[in-house]
Amino acid sequence: MSTLQLQDWQLDFGGILLGHNTRIPVAEIEGLGLADMRGDAVLRPGADGAWPAPDWYGTRTLRIDCGIKTPGDPAAGGRLLGALQRAADTTAVRTHGGALMPLRIKWPGAPVRVLYGRMRKLDPVWAEAAHGWIPLDVEFLVTDPRFHADTEQQVQLRLAWLSGGGFTAPVKAPIRVTDGVDADDRPGWVFNGGDTDTHPVLTVYGPCASPTIRHVGTGRTLSLPSLTLSAEEWVELDTRPGRMTVLRENGGSVVLTAASRLDEFVLPPGRSEIRWAANDPTSSARLTVRWRDAHVALYDKDSTR
Repeated sequence: MSTLQLQDWQLDFGGILLGHNTRIPVAEIEGLGLADMRGDAVLRPGADGAWPAPDWYGTRTLRIDCGIKTPGDPAAGGRLLGALQRAADTTAVRTHGGALMPLRIKWPGAPVRVLYGRMRKLDPVWAEAAHGWIPLDVEFLVTDPRFHADTEQQVQLRLAWLSGGGFTAPVKAPIRVTDGVDADDRPGWVFNGGDTDTHPVLTVYGPCASPTIRHVGTGRTLSLPSLTLSAEEWVELDTRPGRMTVLRENGGSVVLTAASRLDEFVLPPGRSEIRWAANDPTSSARLTVRWRDAHVALYDKDSTR
């Protein structure tokens, strides 16, 4: 992810700035409203009106009317166009199913938001290139309809009383034991600061066997009963739309139980709790949970910066 600082009315694609006060001014951008809907309305037999089926978001296409402006230096304009083309041609994304590119956006009064998708069109018009002006017709296909926070959050959880607990000698006073009834005594709290569900990436690091991860509020569980990890091994469960993979450190896949649904394992808005259990005689295994706050819109009611 790029770390470029964005000003108002600017976008960042592949580390290249577009928009206000850049060499690629933007005249117009479409597609920042709701994503396309997919769903049918079924006519009511023998009655007026229709019955609406469930509506689901599809993709959104950002259409960006912009141009490369390098007065008196047409070669600089060509180099900048080449940089955009190379960013769009990132092999690790283009040739891998489910891989996405980030597009960062900063609009006045809102924090930086991130959309994930792929560049689908980058057409230059060369008529005025000799004067340092190359209009561009740009389309960016967004496959995840949500707007994401610019910063990724992460928590790390070790196996504690939730998987058996115990004492390690020598034991020194004072000894504090909790039954976990008090929620704040438990370590697995995560906070989605957005206004819609977000899909986390969960990584289990060994040594352990048969790990199970549960979201307490929804009861959704991910179980890998046949998995055994040594101290140098790990497995990553990616629940994000378009990815949804369970892969080991060597690239091998792992089988989940039939009841384990990656697509339904989400972090709802606000605070929620993750618990996990596994067989680990060393008490050194750990779970990391990574996520980005997710938002329905570019702006939300708390956008103040």
